[in-house]
Amino acid sequence: MHRANDEQPAGEPAPAERNGERGDEQDDEIREKLREKLRLLPDRPGVYLMKNAAGEVIYVGKAVSLRNRVRSYFQSPAGLSAKVRVMTSHIADIDYIVTGSEVEALILEANLIKEYRPRYNVRLRDDKAYPYLKLTLNEPFPRVVVARRVERDGAKYFGPYTNSNAVRETMRFLRKLFPIRTCSLDLSGELNYRPCLLYHIKRCVGPCAGKVTPEAYDRLIEQVSLFLEGRHDRLLPDLHREMREAAQALEFERAARIRDQIRAIERVTERQTVVSDRPVDQDLIGFAQEKDLVCVQIFNVRGGRLIGGEHFFLEALAEDEPSEIMTAFVQQYYQRAPFVPPEVLIQVPVEDAAVIEGWLRERRGGAVRLHVPQRGEKRRLMEMVVENARLMLRERLAHEGRRSQEARRASAHLAEHMRVRALRRSTVAGD
Repeated sequence: MHRANDEQPAGEPAPAERNGERGDEQDDEIREKLREKLRLLPDRPGVYLMKNAAGEVIYVGKAVSLRNRVRSYFQSPAGLSAKVRVMTSHIADIDYIVTGSEVEALILEANLIKEYRPRYNVRLRDDKAYPYLKLTLNEPFPRVVVARRVERDGAKYFGPYTNSNAVRETMRFLRKLFPIRTCSLDLSGELNYRPCLLYHIKRCVGPCAGKVTPEAYDRLIEQVSLFLEGRHDRLLPDLHREMREAAQALEFERAARIRDQIRAIERVTERQTVVSDRPVDQDLIGFAQEKDLVCVQIFNVRGGRLIGGEHFFLEALAEDEPSEIMTAFVQQYYQRAPFVPPEVLIQVPVEDAAVIEGWLRERRGGAVRLHVPQRGEKRRLMEMVVENARLMLRERLAHEGRRSQEARRASAHLAEHMRVRALRRSTVAGD
């Protein structure tokens, strides 16, 4: 998307001339309204919303200077992309919201894109459908449940997951590994419930019946959190210590259960690729595009190990710049991501990198570096990320092609069926 230089004052806007390609479709009233809106734009940071003649929001953007950025769309078309020229020909109205800083504008921009899903913005497909795992730290004895959105409720969230099967498998594995409760009982009062079957088969420690102290249960929850974060480098030493303590206390059955936990986690760890000899935390983001469909692949490295990855599909236009696609994804993904690592490796640079790094720093509570790897191991990993994105995009296009082919066959079959019925009616009528 075209970006104005917010530091340079723009010349006097000429919306009537800039929108000349609209011709007779734009009457004098719309031209005059746009001219007046452009004249009154403040030299302040904020978010602007472009609307068409039907009042639909077709683009949402942010700016250090609303005046300079918005006016830039109505200057000479020579420096504008084909996409922006088409978009501006449909602008009939402009709204704006002033913010206290460009970081605030960035956050508001992402929220408005999600709300309005504008035609000319890059946006996540079906973003409401992605599930999370929620560790209910806001309850006396926390549990893990599936959630559809992240809320500020004191709970801890993991995800998003694009594969619902992966969520179910993770939940199943967690319940085998950690005997935390799965019920929805209110345990804020007296703990005098009768323990269920899960307690008797050692799949729950029975907090509902007072069978475990809050302190012991909290240690169990901390281990669950470490596991979901991929912090096996911290979790395994903790479990080894517990196993030794249980053995020294002659609690051999408990020691055996912890030993089995350790073995199960070690099997998971063995399948994870070591990508660094240092215990680094980083995300790697790359994408592939075919016309208006984009597949973004993200790899999560925790403690120097590749613990997992997800892919997302974006709605975009073929003319979108790679930097615009990357910027849109980084904004929309980390707006809801429960964890922001100190380093995010990206395939191409983002727009307004300093602002986005500042926003990520606020989200993380510490420094975050956005970096395009040029050589070495990080570059090799990025190539792997991009190749995975290409493969997932190819698979999606093949799937959509098959569905389209099946729909055409079904339509042809229905048309033939209707033609035969019509022929029969005409034959009967002729008789």
